[in-house]
Amino acid sequence: MAKAITGENARTVRRVSSISETGAPPDAGANGGSRLLSLDLTRGVAILGILAINISGFAGPSLGSLTPHVPAPVGLPDEAAWAFGFLFFEGKMRALFAMLFGAGIALQCEKMDARGREGDVLQVRRLAWLMLFGMAHYLLLWWGDILFVYACCGIAVLFVRRLPCAVLLGIAAGVIVTATAINLWTALPLAAAEEAVRLGTASLSQQQAVAARLDLYQANTLAQSALYHAGFLDIALAKLRGDPLWLFTVTAHAWSEVLPLMLLGVVLLRSGFFEGHWPVTTMRWLRIGATIAGLALTLAVLAWAWPRHFPPIAMAALLGYGLWPAHLLTALGYAALLVWTAPGLARTRIGKRLIAAGRLAFSNYIGTSLLMCALFYGWGLDLFGKARPLDQWAFVLVGWMVMLGWGEAWLIRYRRGPLELAWRSLVEQKRLKNRVPASA
Repeated sequence: MAKAITGENARTVRRVSSISETGAPPDAGANGGSRLLSLDLTRGVAILGILAINISGFAGPSLGSLTPHVPAPVGLPDEAAWAFGFLFFEGKMRALFAMLFGAGIALQCEKMDARGREGDVLQVRRLAWLMLFGMAHYLLLWWGDILFVYACCGIAVLFVRRLPCAVLLGIAAGVIVTATAINLWTALPLAAAEEAVRLGTASLSQQQAVAARLDLYQANTLAQSALYHAGFLDIALAKLRGDPLWLFTVTAHAWSEVLPLMLLGVVLLRSGFFEGHWPVTTMRWLRIGATIAGLALTLAVLAWAWPRHFPPIAMAALLGYGLWPAHLLTALGYAALLVWTAPGLARTRIGKRLIAAGRLAFSNYIGTSLLMCALFYGWGLDLFGKARPLDQWAFVLVGWMVMLGWGEAWLIRYRRGPLELAWRSLVEQKRLKNRVPASA
């Protein structure tokens, strides 16, 4: 298998002409260039799906990402709405996006190298600017930025991207399995103590440990509720003064999941996965078997957590470390399904809109943060902490309509989205032309 994957590498790179700032192949315009539509389509689905999970963080407080019973207990409809997102979107969309990002780095480097340019040097410059965008995103808009994490992990990918695919898979597996074992070894005692408290069998030390963690959660919830009802400048300054190193903390926590997924994306690209070159039976197994297996694992966790009303300590361990096999399997299944449907779906109205959303993923990601912060923060409509899980789906639908609504019309006139243009111009150190020629 490793020999077959390696053999596909040059053929895949030759066939694809270029790739844009968001990891989408080429940015020549609405109708220009040879494109891997499956990459654009998958990225479009992923960027929409990420909002379905991030909405709990926007609506606040952040603990709502772990349990629907924050900031207040909720009933069955809200639990069901939260569980729906947990089953179909949580972790799966981030996994998709990380794989696509890794594939994009590899393809861009190969393209630049083929042109006689220093692919790695350009990527370092590109990722350095992405770090700065991530810092600005965190300070000015949302605490849940992923751009900084992706930039850091992307630099790590550059060091190993030329290794054989079998070695990349070995590194990815070694990192994620080792990190999961260490993290679960650390987290499980407190999660077990939480369950013992629920059953009334906890020792005094277990009760104290659980109470201390829940008090910390409560303190964070109250602090966020006070902060995000404030004005724009007050929120930005509070982040700068109170937690300026937050992005480094997130990176230290998330790299062991993000980096392996990016390396997997490199392997998928080299092997021709996104072009549909894998054996038919393998692709069928992935889109059916992997999807069902991943969702079944998630459903098993849901069956355990729902009767316990999603205990926050256990949910933190599951979402942070324990569910990556389910996330990975489902993401691979989703990707295989999208690759399979891409040729036909690209001819439909919804397919074209999803592809446009994928080509404009960077602008959509930051634009969604701006929209949601304007809805929930004190400098906007001040809805922070007021939207329950069922209500939050209405805001998700609004975000989806916006992302699907503007992209196709924009790409008729322009080669890149506004933030894609700014990013690419900074990397190239000159302002690039963006208007699509009238003849096109």
